[in-house]
Order: sequence, then C-alpha cells, then structure tokens
Amino acid sequence: MILDEIVAQKRIEVAALRARATLAQLQAAAAVAPRSRDFAGALRDPFGRVCLIAEVKRKSPSKGVFRANLDAAKTARAYAVSGAACVSVLTDEQFFAGTLDDLRAVRQAVDLPILRKEFIVDEAQIFETRAAGADAILLIAAILTDTQMTAFYALAVSLGMAALVEVHDVGELRRVLPLRPALIGINNRDLRTFRTDLATTEALAPLIPPDCIIVGESGIHSRTDVERLQRAGARAILVGESLILAESVAAQVHALIGGT
Repeated sequence: MILDEIVAQKRIEVAALRARATLAQLQAAAAVAPRSRDFAGALRDPFGRVCLIAEVKRKSPSKGVFRANLDAAKTARAYAVSGAACVSVLTDEQFFAGTLDDLRAVRQAVDLPILRKEFIVDEAQIFETRAAGADAILLIAAILTDTQMTAFYALAVSLGMAALVEVHDVGELRRVLPLRPALIGINNRDLRTFRTDLATTEALAPLIPPDCIIVGESGIHSRTDVERLQRAGARAILVGESLILAESVAAQVHALIGGT
C-alpha cells in the first residue's frame, strides 16, 4: 500500500534527522522559533461561514504532478489575498515533491497560520516543525498508536501549536475522541487505496462533539461539495488540488466559499 511505503520512507528520514541533530538541539531550535499563530482560532468564523485551509501542493501519489514549478511563497500570497483562513504546506519530498523550505518560505510570505502537512511518526519531527515556524501539525490516526497520538498531541500543545487530528473511519475516530481535540480532520480519501468519498464526512461528523472544529479534507472541488460538507457539520475545509489547478486562485476560492 502507498501509505505503508510513505511511513517506511518517513522512518528513514527520521533516522537521518536524528543523525543530523540531537533531540536537545531540535528542542532548542523550537524554543527560539517565531511565536505561533492561532490556527484553531482562525477557523472559527463568527458568522458560521466555512473557513478555507488552502494547500501548497505540487503532486500526489494518486494524481501525479499538478505544478512541478510551483512557487510556495507566491502561491501562499495568492491564497491570503483571496480569503483563505490558513495555509497548509505539504513537506513530503518523495511522494508529494514538497520540502520544509517551502514551509519556511510561506512563513516569511504570509501572516496566516500555517499547518505542516506531513506524516508525523516521531517526536523529533514535531520539534522540527515548530522550529521551521509552523503553527499546527497533522496527526494521522491511521499511522499512529494510541500512545503516540496522546504523546504527540500533548507535545504539540506544549510547543504552542495546534494539532489537526485526522481520521477516516469510525474506529479511528473512537481512538481519537478521548484526546478531546480542538480540531478533527475527516479525510474523505482512504490513504490505503486513495479512493475518495464525501460520504465519509457525512458518516463521521455526527459522532463528533459540537465544540470540536470539523475540517473536511480531500475530494472538494465545487461549491456543491462545500455545501454538502457544511450540512454534515464541517466548519472548515482543506483544499489543494482544485486550487493548484485553477486558472485563477481568487475565482476558485470564491467558487468554493464566497457565499458560504
């Protein structure tokens, strides 16, 4: 499965990271990072409108290359002026053609809160994430044990970051709910098969406490999709592909959330 390949690659990358720097050095770098921005707060719209997390993304394992020459900073600035609430930056290099330098460039380019979209499997990555200037991390239930999720969530919070905890099915959701996370991402894409179905959000959202911000992820291309997820209970959406491929970012952002 692709997910297994990605996780195996992450373990290789973590070993290289820990060979370059000790955990104490990574902690020190995180401690002097720029002050974090309120990622969760940016997704609480006072008028009940759906908030957009716009993603910087060059390719995917399932769809191939979107924009090989994408400029992360320029793209993020376009998102910011078009009305995005937050920016997500994919930093996986082998499967998504992103880098941590993309996140650093975005941090310098915009004032919006930034999510590091990465496959986190080790605490060293969390310190690395904060040191790079990210305001939130992604924790994917499918690749973490309960012990890891609890520890990683607590570590992110202690570093002043939000944690978007991602689930895809009822079993994963039941494992996540004891954390009482402020943010739960429902990935409509099964990371094992990369098939997408918006009914995933419709099935899981009613099981999530109302004080938790639900983020609908994947398979979102039109206003109809956004309205469907909003009816299900999503207060935010994470969108990459349809924005990256759009001729006009501003027009696509308006098409997605302009009237929500």
